[in-house]
Formats: sequence, structure tokens, C-alpha cells
Amino acid sequence: MRQAPWLVVTIIGAFLLSGAARAQQINFKADLSTASEVPPVTGPGTGSATASLDSATKTLTWTVTYSGLSGDVTAAHIHGPAAAGANAGVLVPFKPPLTSPIKQSAPLTDAQISDLEAGRTYINLHTAAHPSGEVRGQLVRAQ
Repeated sequence: MRQAPWLVVTIIGAFLLSGAARAQQINFKADLSTASEVPPVTGPGTGSATASLDSATKTLTWTVTYSGLSGDVTAAHIHGPAAAGANAGVLVPFKPPLTSPIKQSAPLTDAQISDLEAGRTYINLHTAAHPSGEVRGQLVRAQ
């Protein structure tokens, strides 16, 4: 028995749309500053980050730019879970090279995604002069 072409197209379209509806890009941003470090650091360093979470693949992709640091970035990470003003361990280490702009991606666990969406993660850039971090910024949803 032959199906009507419109029925086949409708079924295929519904299948494709259901998969696309589940995948979502969620955007985040962070303003990195020396004042956001815990404890604060004195210096002219600044930076910014944009990030996008693909909810289907659970992959976070980010771009971090910075300037005015005391020296080369020796390490960079996403830390959490922690609110602004609190410190936490490394969740996602960045891979070299760590020159601006840093463009990378990594898969996240469900717990990491939950912390990210709740604003409990931050980006920290470390230098030789400031091994615990020179600039830091809380990742928050972009408007």
C-alpha cells in the first residue's frame, strides 16, 4: 500500500523538528577583572568571555580575550561551583596555547551544566606573578 506523499513528508518533518526542538544553544558571558579575584588583585588586567552551551551534545564552546596582564597566562580554567566572591576547584582546564583570544570547547557533565546555568562557575586566568589568578569573571547567561 502506497502512502500519500504529504503524509510521508509530514512524518519526516515532525521527526526532524522534534530533534531540533530538543537541541538548544544557551549563551553565557563573563567580564574578567582583577577586582573580581578572591582576594582582589591590583593591576590593569581585563578580559571578557563569551560561551555557548549546546544542550544536545552538552558541549561548551568559549572565546576568552584579555589584555593588560602582568605576563603570559600560565594556566586558565573554568572553576566551580562557587558564587561570585567565593573560590572553587577547577572544573574545566583550558589547553595551550593560552594566548588571547583563547577559543576552545569541552564536554560538560550534567552537574557542571547545572552549576553553569545557575551562575556558579567562573573563568580564571593565572600568571606567574599571580599563580592563584590575575583576572576572573563569573559566567552568567547573556541577555
